[in-house]
Amino acid sequence: MFSETTEFYDLIYARLKDYAGEAASLAARLRTIDPPCTSVLDVACGTGEHARHLAALGFRVDGLDLDPSFVRIARRKNPAGRFFEADMIDFHLADRYDAVVCLFSSIGYARTLDRVQQALTCFREHVKSGGVIVVEPWFPPGALDPVRVATNVGEADGVRVSRVSRVTIEGRLSRLHFEYDIADCRGTRSTREVHELGLFTTDELLDAFRRAGLDVEYDPTGLMDRGLFVARRTA
Repeated sequence: MFSETTEFYDLIYARLKDYAGEAASLAARLRTIDPPCTSVLDVACGTGEHARHLAALGFRVDGLDLDPSFVRIARRKNPAGRFFEADMIDFHLADRYDAVVCLFSSIGYARTLDRVQQALTCFREHVKSGGVIVVEPWFPPGALDPVRVATNVGEADGVRVSRVSRVTIEGRLSRLHFEYDIADCRGTRSTREVHELGLFTTDELLDAFRRAGLDVEYDPTGLMDRGLFVARRTA
């Protein structure tokens, strides 16, 4: 995952993602669906940026992530919330929330439809009756361009990070290849990461929600033009 570059994650994505705008859109959606909604669990929360903005909008936000470095960063940003090191496929928390959200295509890290359904079942177990589950999907089969190479640069406080990314496809698995050049007070160094995300059709994901016991609708636009699944626990 981002094990070697967690400290630079926000530096890269500060220029790529509108966390504040996405959080505002999500907050409006949650309050339209369930006006009393106040408590949110952010699954695969990363560094806690969405959580930070949702908290500023009046929500009580907890989170979890598989990467302990992300969890530490999220805790620093969100001292009022509780952040846990846990796998979205199999986690067990004491609380039940008004909403569970899984954003920025993190569900793709489940890699297979069986594991997606396991994750959704876990999400269902952690929302109250009538609660809302919001999942932002990864790209479907055929949508990614294996020829495309992207370069992103982040720079602040004497640190400069350049990341080159490309994708390879093998069946229903996409692999994101990241190459980093990092320059800071310690000098210049390079590192690489490979991330694996499953490729699922919209219909396959809709079916996974239903098999997990959820009523679900799909918004093809969503928060950032990747679509959005919005589900309810009705029992």
